[in-house]
Amino acid sequence: MLVCSRCGLRYPEEFRLRCDCGGTLFVEKNISGRFGENLRNHFDIRRYLSFLPVSEGHLPVIIPAITPIVELALDGVNALFKLEYLQPTGSFKDRGTYVTIAKLMEEGLTEVVLDSSGNAALSLAAFSKAEEISVHIFVPARTSSGKLELLKRLGTELHVIDGSRMEVHRAAIEFAERRGITYVSHWLNPYFIEGTKTIAFEVYESTGVPDYVLVPTGSGSLFIGLWKGFYELKKMGEIDRLPHFVAVQASGYESLCKRSEEKSHLAEGIAIPEPPRLEEMRKILIETEGKCMSVGDAEIAEAIRWLWEWGFIVEPTSATVLAALWKLRKDGSVPEGSKVLLPLTGSGLKLTQGI
Repeated sequence: MLVCSRCGLRYPEEFRLRCDCGGTLFVEKNISGRFGENLRNHFDIRRYLSFLPVSEGHLPVIIPAITPIVELALDGVNALFKLEYLQPTGSFKDRGTYVTIAKLMEEGLTEVVLDSSGNAALSLAAFSKAEEISVHIFVPARTSSGKLELLKRLGTELHVIDGSRMEVHRAAIEFAERRGITYVSHWLNPYFIEGTKTIAFEVYESTGVPDYVLVPTGSGSLFIGLWKGFYELKKMGEIDRLPHFVAVQASGYESLCKRSEEKSHLAEGIAIPEPPRLEEMRKILIETEGKCMSVGDAEIAEAIRWLWEWGFIVEPTSATVLAALWKLRKDGSVPEGSKVLLPLTGSGLKLTQGI
């Protein structure tokens, strides 16, 4: 069942992005029994099929992995680095794409439109190619050359827009409406969030409930997904508390923090100043007694150097969470000894020109 976050109206589980009132949608699924009783005998995302709104007769052939967690004693806390950049296309977006593609195949949809700063586009392009779904991808002109090259090689219909991330978003919507093609925005797509919530399930099974969850936050697909995963665990009676959520945003593109004058050029993945799920994110910060943290390019550059030196070959957007942790430890917002989840969201190998 789809439920509107604004008016509470309910819809059948069809591919739909918004309520008639304009509100955003969530999937609501009733699970009987305990969490452990519903786990499948798989060691990938299919382990959590009982919690996902998918038809088992329409599962994609590309399967997102259960990713490792590297625990390090760092700056007085127990840092849990979740290696999401090891997914098949190099980012956590594969989780959301997996559920989205399953839903598209279930409804017989064979042509779609997406706007993205790169990672969601690569994910959708790869999954769609494997399932013979045609894809129109809209990306900003500033997208890294390595990602653009990969998109071309995956056979997408590529539309490079010389404008802001929000202008790319509007161009994609206009194109989809004019051509009568299904628009699958991961910003709005309730099924995408269903995929990203599985990270919380994996973290819980591996290490329990963290004290803090730091998330690179632009559109909020990971931020909201992680919250939904822990929320569902609590609703099932599996856990008795939620982590404190910290939305980490790029300077100049903040939607939850005060907007900075200086704009980040490094964190392209979260350069989204007007996310459509802003109210949901605000509610999560209140519910979890969390906060927003903004980081700039100097701080991101320092964090990316540290991560690469320690063998985490990630893109700059991933480094925002480490930059934020250092700031939070300095101001005392995260106490010593805390267990802190740091999802490393995208691979740095895609920044190069490719083969």
